[in-house]
Amino acid sequence: MQLFKTPHINFMKYKYVALLATFAIVLAGVLNITVFHGLKPGVDFGGGTLIRVEFKAPTPVGQVRKALADVGLGSSTIQETGKKGYEYQIRTTQFVKGADAQQELEAHEKLADKVIQTLRGDSPDKLTVISRETVGPQVGKELRKKATQATIWALIGMLIYIAVRFKLEYGVAAIFTLTQDVLITMSLFSFTNREINLPIIAGILTIVGFSINDTIVIFDRVRENSKIYRKESVEQIMNISLNQTLGRTLITSGTVFLTVLALYLFGGEVINDFAFIMLIGVIEGVYSTIYLSCPVVLFWQKAFKTKKGFRR
Repeated sequence: MQLFKTPHINFMKYKYVALLATFAIVLAGVLNITVFHGLKPGVDFGGGTLIRVEFKAPTPVGQVRKALADVGLGSSTIQETGKKGYEYQIRTTQFVKGADAQQELEAHEKLADKVIQTLRGDSPDKLTVISRETVGPQVGKELRKKATQATIWALIGMLIYIAVRFKLEYGVAAIFTLTQDVLITMSLFSFTNREINLPIIAGILTIVGFSINDTIVIFDRVRENSKIYRKESVEQIMNISLNQTLGRTLITSGTVFLTVLALYLFGGEVINDFAFIMLIGVIEGVYSTIYLSCPVVLFWQKAFKTKKGFRR
């Protein structure tokens, strides 16, 4: 399927602007994460109890908050989900000084029971518990460690594959673009105060896999065109390749974008954060693939004066 005739856009003309914009956004995000606002860990990583309940009758959020405050749980986070006035998601945390992992988990379980009992009051049929999750701080720490390792090992594996498939500079360029994809996505999550949990990490790894696929297609086209346009400069060959694959990039990314946009608009609160990260990732993946992958290869070749050929 051909979306439009092959354009003649000079993408490489804007390589410095793209790198500067990327640096500015990443710097602002890193400062916000490390110095100012920080990331908001979900129950998976921060520990605590997450309960979703549905009331039989309309119940204002103020009434729910007051009921919890009366029993010493005023610091709980309450969020409306699903039908307004009926469904709520409640997160509360309690730290037990000097307790081991099992004791912490037991304390969180008792806390969940206390929340449910408080909201039910004297009427057991007043509400239905849709779900409940309990994670101790030590377990959350271990999950954070494993999530970080999964992301790093995924990037390293892609670097090795592309370095073998093409050349080292192409692997470095791919990892550079993927790393800034992750950093910009995490920065936007920090700016919007959204929680980071395991489904979000799954979304990040999905973005990484989707973006690298598009990058490899472009690199493969650059290799093919290097044999056809032998008299052209590397920068011009990259421009030709980017224009030839632009239709494919927009079609594949566009279909995914429309799907996750539908999830974001109509999927409800539970899946909203995952849909949001996928929306950002698809847009960011297209931008980085077009404006960053090839320029980084070009800068590497100029800086280290490497040969311009490819592995066969």
